[in-house]
Amino acid sequence: MDEQRETLQRIVSTLAIKNDEIHNFIDMLNHTIKNVQVNSSNAISELDEEFDGLYSILDEMKGSMANTIQQEEARKIQALQDQLSQCSNALESSEELLELAAQSLDIKDPVEFLKVENIEQMCIRQMLAARQIKDRVTMASAFRISLKPKVSDSMTHLMVDFALERRMLQAVKFLPVPKAPEIDLAACLVADNCITVSWRMPEEDSRIDHFVLEYRKTNFDGLPRVKDEQRWELIDYIKATEYTLSGLKFDTKYMNFRVQACNKAVAGEYSDPVTLETKAFVFSLDSTSSHLNLKVEDTYVEWDPTGGKGQEKIKGKENKSSGQNPLLKSNRSGAPSPKRTSVSTRSSARGSRDHFTGESYTVLGDTAVESGQHYWEVRAQKDCKSYSVGVTYRTLGKFDQLGKTNSSWCIHINNWLQTTFSAKHNNKTKTLDIPVPDRIGVYCDFDGGQLAFYNANSKELLHTFRTKFTQPLLPGFMIWCGGLTVSTGLQVPSAVKTLQKSENGLSGSTSSLNNIAQ
Repeated sequence: MDEQRETLQRIVSTLAIKNDEIHNFIDMLNHTIKNVQVNSSNAISELDEEFDGLYSILDEMKGSMANTIQQEEARKIQALQDQLSQCSNALESSEELLELAAQSLDIKDPVEFLKVENIEQMCIRQMLAARQIKDRVTMASAFRISLKPKVSDSMTHLMVDFALERRMLQAVKFLPVPKAPEIDLAACLVADNCITVSWRMPEEDSRIDHFVLEYRKTNFDGLPRVKDEQRWELIDYIKATEYTLSGLKFDTKYMNFRVQACNKAVAGEYSDPVTLETKAFVFSLDSTSSHLNLKVEDTYVEWDPTGGKGQEKIKGKENKSSGQNPLLKSNRSGAPSPKRTSVSTRSSARGSRDHFTGESYTVLGDTAVESGQHYWEVRAQKDCKSYSVGVTYRTLGKFDQLGKTNSSWCIHINNWLQTTFSAKHNNKTKTLDIPVPDRIGVYCDFDGGQLAFYNANSKELLHTFRTKFTQPLLPGFMIWCGGLTVSTGLQVPSAVKTLQKSENGLSGSTSSLNNIAQ
């Protein structure tokens, strides 16, 4: 009976899951129908805009060409009118000469000549008149004017043949939808918190204008899932077939990518999505066990002198001072130590350990390093008086300080009075005669037994501890008067990997406090 109930329960669970999938699919179909309607309206609107634009261009061209014809008409008419005016003037002058000549020729009767008292003088006057008429006729404009029109009445040179354009317009059709690109997984690169995605088109398409890249973070391997996924982030107008995302925080195990090609008017289908691994060490600061004088928020810790106020004071020598202000009492490291605070009566939220107390102004990471190579960075505020950065086993006591036990390793910066920079382990100290960087990179190779500190900006090696780690390691931080910001989700930088290979190839090149302690 129990077996049957268990089988039935499995069937019911499977059916419920299937029902959820069908509901999700129905929602997706309804959403797709709405998108089809919206996209269809948008396509019609864009088509109207294209034809309106074409009509506008044709109207503009028509106006320009008509204006050219009108200008040519005005030019020709003006030239012909000028020529017509010249002909009218010439004709008028010619008619005057004809009239004068006719008057001279009208004296034909010899009797009339005899009546003239002085026939000789009359002959002279006729000769002079004839010569004058001859000269005027010779110089008359009617003999010099051209009787051919200066311009032709033809306007055929301004005619337009739209046969080619008509065929082109008749050949207008919808732009083909670009095919889906293909992401070249072998050419994709994940390094230094940057991801380079490379793709290609299945066939050459000269109409492609740009590409759109979408990505999202996920903790699931394989194809993207519909439920419980982050939204896609979009990068538009990529002209090349490769794009690099930089400055990423790898706070998930994987990232999904897909690409679509776009021409001037339409976007094609997305490529098949690919999933790239974004492996990195991610942790937050554990406020449940940090010192009460530390204010912890995710990856930021700040000294808070009022954090332990009102708690029962710890009895012992640490509460006594020999005539000094207790805030200026020196500890073993040479840095001034704030007054010890009391033990909290509250238990840890996870019940894993008590709060750090006394002079152990410490906060640990909430995720342990158990294998592999990991990297994180720390930036201190400029006015920070004293801080330590390192790792420790879980066994670090609530009164213990980083580097003062055989289960913790760190570098310590003391900015009180004068700056000192040192590496610490098992209560042994080695002074580091190098400038203190703005950011410190921590590289932990658990399996290889190395803990190295770097200048995060220049990737210069600061110090290396070499040992065999026998227990999981927790990132550890000590802070007094100031604040620390921790950057997690970082890959091991390529420069650090290269330096580590070089360091490992040089036997004994870096001294270790572990060996010194022995």
